Amino acid sequence: MLARARTLYLLQGQVSVREPVRLAAQRPAIPQLRGPAVWMVVRVETIKWPPPVYDQVLAQLAKWRAAGNRVVGLQIDFDARTRHLENYAGFLKDLRRRLPADCRLGITGLLDWSSNGDPRGLDALAGAVDEVVLQIYQGRRVIPGYAGYLARLDRMKIPFRIGLLQGGEWRAPAGLEANPHFRGYVVFLLNPRRGCGPGLRRGGTGRYARGGAPSLSPAIIRSAAA
Repeated sequence: MLARARTLYLLQGQVSVREPVRLAAQRPAIPQLRGPAVWMVVRVETIKWPPPVYDQVLAQLAKWRAAGNRVVGLQIDFDARTRHLENYAGFLKDLRRRLPADCRLGITGLLDWSSNGDPRGLDALAGAVDEVVLQIYQGRRVIPGYAGYLARLDRMKIPFRIGLLQGGEWRAPAGLEANPHFRGYVVFLLNPRRGCGPGLRRGGTGRYARGGAPSLSPAIIRSAAA
């Protein structure tokens, strides 16, 4: 799967809510990839960033590019509460102004944004980011009843992708391919758990892969890079 991916989303670090708020690296070294496009991912526990955090994120972005990676965007992985999307959009607009002009800004999104998100908040996000990856999983499990949340994707006016779990269940809702804002899939890759059979897995790799539209069985995605 990884070899066929045209785009990779790679975790760089995490901004913790604990004082002092700072960017803590989650990788042993800067990647050096010459092929696929790369999104640098930062996990975020708080959006109340002091100035040094912005400086740290921008410095890492520059270092990743200087290492030869084709970094096309920064993805913020933050569980923004559905009723507070306008506040989140304000943070993202400020962050976007600080990014290089050729760097896109993306976010991960919760499933209930499409069904319960405030219309003003969703509109504000549409003016702040280039894409949102709606994740149908939490941790290492697919969210039960995810199809019900996806039934109202027509409310999303932002370019979006569906975040799938490697080896997890997936049934595309009717009309998904025809949605003008749908941009494809992102697959969260998992590592095998030591000493266990192929069906048991531990935590994620911190890598997400995207390529062409995956070839899926009716319910299971096995090795599609999307």
